[in-house]
Amino acid sequence: MAFDVGGILQKLLLCNLSLKEVKELVLSWHMKAATVCEFSKQEFIGGLQSLGIDSQDKFRERISFMRSELKDEQKFREIYNFAFGWAKEKGQKSLALDTAIGMWQLLFAEKQWPLVDHWCQFLQARHNKAISRDTWSQLLEFARTVDPVLSNYDAEGAWPYLIDEFVDYLNENDIIQKR
Repeated sequence: MAFDVGGILQKLLLCNLSLKEVKELVLSWHMKAATVCEFSKQEFIGGLQSLGIDSQDKFRERISFMRSELKDEQKFREIYNFAFGWAKEKGQKSLALDTAIGMWQLLFAEKQWPLVDHWCQFLQARHNKAISRDTWSQLLEFARTVDPVLSNYDAEGAWPYLIDEFVDYLNENDIIQKR
């Protein structure tokens, strides 16, 4: 397969992808990119090949399809987990709070978790620290398994302390009707 890397790269830049667009995250996931807003030549070409892109038209088609991939539960989980390492600064083990909040707002806008704004407000008011990989991973599980009114939340469950604190915050502020 022959690639016009320069032309496709130019098209990528013209698409005006940004962290405000979930398509950039999905594209980076496909390319197995190590860093936000950067593609090595190997990542870029390998990603294009894996996506079957050999022209600007195919690139345009795939870009418009990428948002729909988030509807697949398994792909969403893979992209969500990929996002942590992709978005954190090189050499850091945790994700900066502002970056984590931006990523959650981006991802959960697609997956529709009704408590995402409350989670972000809670973190800014009570946590104000970087987010560990464990908290990142467990939040997805929490969002997937605990209903928005917390009727099936088990306070004795194995949730990270921060998630337990979030539930307390929701109850203290009457955001969730007490059971």
